[in-house]
Amino acid sequence: MTPDASPDASPDAGTWDPAEFRARVQAALDAFLDLQAARLAPLGPDAERLVAEARAVVSGGKRFRAAFCWWGHQAVAGCLERQDDEQALALARAAASLELLHASALVHDDLMDASDTRRGRPATHRGFEAEHRGDAWRGDPEQYGAAAAILLGDLLLSWSDEMLRTCGLSGDRVSDALAILDACRTEVIAGQFLDVSVQARGRADVDAAMTVLRYKSAKYSIERPLHVGAALAGADEAQLRALTGFGLPLGEAFQLRDDLLGVFGDPATTGKPAGDDLVEGKRTVLVALALDAASDEDAALLDRSLGSPLTDEQVDRLRAIITEAGAAAQVEEVIAALAEKAVGVLHASGFDPQATQVLTRLASAATQRTL
Repeated sequence: MTPDASPDASPDAGTWDPAEFRARVQAALDAFLDLQAARLAPLGPDAERLVAEARAVVSGGKRFRAAFCWWGHQAVAGCLERQDDEQALALARAAASLELLHASALVHDDLMDASDTRRGRPATHRGFEAEHRGDAWRGDPEQYGAAAAILLGDLLLSWSDEMLRTCGLSGDRVSDALAILDACRTEVIAGQFLDVSVQARGRADVDAAMTVLRYKSAKYSIERPLHVGAALAGADEAQLRALTGFGLPLGEAFQLRDDLLGVFGDPATTGKPAGDDLVEGKRTVLVALALDAASDEDAALLDRSLGSPLTDEQVDRLRAIITEAGAAAQVEEVIAALAEKAVGVLHASGFDPQATQVLTRLASAATQRTL
């Protein structure tokens, strides 16, 4: 945020500053966690450690989910009349609740994938595991770290509901938004189980990988945040359907970009090791396309290497197989086509023109990012 920017200023489409919006969301999260810290203070230092980790995992990030919630609301409600400060703060709290849902998913996902890092710091289970080991406590450090991550992820999931429910907007509209949040949580948890099952079976064709992508990430990253914001503005079914026409293909493009970054991303930017998705054995659309198109020898090497420890040289070899098979280029083409489709639906839907302008900007940021 710029030094003279007010955290209570209500952003409008023409002058919307993403950095200022992220600061607004962070302020809402910090205030909510301050309340939770006070509530848990009687439990002593262990509860303090849990809240401290919650603060760490909700810090930073692009805040796409909060932004799509905010602008889903503006698309329906209109941006011509600026909200008063209290309404804007309430909407910011509602949008921020989706970042708690996202943090919950990340904490659980890192545990299930046995990831070591997240955004350049130890994953939650690794951090608590290291504390246990460093203090020479009894029992298994890994089990302690896993237990802590499960509990923190559950707590963040519960808090996402509480933060939305108590955001301060109209009770009837919050009730409608909570119904969407319920559906969202069901979808993302079931999608995560599909992903776990696909990895366990060690195979997934493109259709299966797309189903995982859609339910594990695409819907909860963009479509459902748009729906939550729109419901808070009193959207009707036709408006929600139009936002699906925009948000679902965009969410798919968003996750396909994430899949490319999981293989080709720069560790200095992503905060993850090189080729992390390959080491974790992710059966993504990218991998499915490469297995279909590569030579038998290259496909066999890629298939048996997934989910195993890899040297930098081995990662480079697998990257080359994926590239030479044309899978990376094909995914780039699909991302571009999905983004174009999404923006076309958005512009044909008759939403507020200023909100449409910002949502178009967000679509580009979500699909062309390097992090």
